[in-house]
Amino acid sequence: MAVKRLNRMTLTVTEAQDGQRIDKMLSEALVGHTRSAIQRFLNDGAVLVNRKPAAKNLKVSAGDRIEIEIPEPEPSTALPEDIPLDVVYEDEHLLVVNKPKGMVVHPAAGHTHGTLVNALLFHCGDSLSGIGGVLRPGIVHRLDKDTSGLLIVAKNDRAHDHLARQIAEHSFTREYEAVVHGRMKEDSGTINAPIGRHPNDRKKMAVLSKGGREAVTHYTVIERFSQFTHVRLKLETGRTHQIRVHLAQMGRPVAGDPVYGPKKVIKELFGQCLHAKAIGFVHPATGEFLSFDSELPDCFKEFLAKLGTCSHRREMSE
Repeated sequence: MAVKRLNRMTLTVTEAQDGQRIDKMLSEALVGHTRSAIQRFLNDGAVLVNRKPAAKNLKVSAGDRIEIEIPEPEPSTALPEDIPLDVVYEDEHLLVVNKPKGMVVHPAAGHTHGTLVNALLFHCGDSLSGIGGVLRPGIVHRLDKDTSGLLIVAKNDRAHDHLARQIAEHSFTREYEAVVHGRMKEDSGTINAPIGRHPNDRKKMAVLSKGGREAVTHYTVIERFSQFTHVRLKLETGRTHQIRVHLAQMGRPVAGDPVYGPKKVIKELFGQCLHAKAIGFVHPATGEFLSFDSELPDCFKEFLAKLGTCSHRREMSE
């Protein structure tokens, strides 16, 4: 299906904009469009300067006449579904949701319905990000299906780009809690080990000696039990399965993890005992630093209570 043109705009370069690269100038002038989106318009020949197609590295001059055709984002193939959402915060720019364990974020093979995106399409209506040229809620970062907790969603391209840059610059804070197998010896520490696709199993990630991307996870022990440890984790980077891979690499896999944990998985947890508990970021429009915290899900709290009871019994018998 051909891409429709949403509207045409004409701008005249001001004295203050004289000498700027056209992609930077337009990303500041066109509210709601990122620099990467502007570069895509330039590559597609949708931007004319003095009636000639503009290169993305062109430096504009005061008085230049710029004509731009802004393409309408292609509709998402995902369908809106009336699925309840636990919305922690929402405004015209973004929302923060508390994702339950078992919910997939994006539709994919085998999970075409019941995802967070399906729910957001229903909840947000016309307030959608067009990042990547597709009309959809702007999922800035993801959580695995069986990881519960806080996740931020951008409602427009500018908010998405601003938040994504904070993640890339490590200023977007993300804290998790997990229960892991075994007793951690150190009270705190840092795991700095590059992660990439597993060489023999393309569905898994792994710590790699060559070719992996930088991955840094900080951990702090909250409580030790006889055979498990309750830990707090802070991400410095955000690689796929980062926490699960790093903890498994140090011999302390997340309890209930069916992929990176022991073969005898704890089935009562229905997936890894991992919760995205807190996030903090600078609001893309107001500049205010916002932080949010969420309660541990019931299955997590019940497992901790069970571990505490078992440890108490073991101490009494010794």
